[in-house]
Amino acid sequence: MLTVDFSRFPLAPGDRVLDLGCGAGRHAFECYRRGAQVVALDQNGDEIREVAKWFAAMEEAGEAPAGASATAMEGNALALPFPDDSFDVVIISEVMEHIPDDKGVLAEMVRVLRPGGRIAVTVPRYGPEKICWTLSDAYHEVEGGHIRIYRGDELLGKMREAGLEPYGTHHAHGLHSPYWWLKCAFGVDNDKALPVQAYHKLLVWDIMKKPLATRLAERALNPVIGKSFVVYATKPHLPEAPAADATGAPAEAAEPAAKGPAAKPGAKARAAKSSAKSSAGAAK
Repeated sequence: MLTVDFSRFPLAPGDRVLDLGCGAGRHAFECYRRGAQVVALDQNGDEIREVAKWFAAMEEAGEAPAGASATAMEGNALALPFPDDSFDVVIISEVMEHIPDDKGVLAEMVRVLRPGGRIAVTVPRYGPEKICWTLSDAYHEVEGGHIRIYRGDELLGKMREAGLEPYGTHHAHGLHSPYWWLKCAFGVDNDKALPVQAYHKLLVWDIMKKPLATRLAERALNPVIGKSFVVYATKPHLPEAPAADATGAPAEAAEPAAKGPAAKPGAKARAAKSSAKSSAGAAK
């Protein structure tokens, strides 16, 4: 079950991808299948070992094209072990709501993303998440649980402050919000409640079979009660340095040097002649 929509977030074979807070690896696996060079990173060692096993199984089964690569590693999202501009693509899905220093995480992602690179951020949507918090304290008052609920404009603002340029948003998993409302209502750890079991079977059937009826239903529900809010953004290119003139000075600085209120008639011509002599001397 993917939250990132790759039709809106293009991925090319050979792209260097960081799946930050990869969890069970669902987005990392999809990127690997698409021919990317993937690094799946998470602080949970048990999940990382499972992701590594699945990467190996995918390679053995020939699920990844030639040139693709995949690495699973433990790491800290606030101190990524990569140089600046290391990745073409960064994905962080359903992670930022867990981390107190979300601005620090954004800064690290921007640092390792190359100029012109793309980033996808997904978080629980405000409305459906607020209902979960209202129905159950246990849903969020657990170690490592959700510590905040993002409003859409709040997340977009933080991404812009970090230096990113958002270019698209949407909502996902409209069928999943009612499931979590049922979980919160009957007890987040109570999987034996009949309504919870019945709805879970529906979701499994939907994921495995992808029937047209549920695909159409979710498409209609996503804008209304979609469980996740998804943002796509780019890291802008740095502005180009001004071109230098023959003396090595920036072009826009060379012209004012020959002007000014103290410049005498013929000063511009004498400056040009002097520059020509200097260039000729350097060429000898």
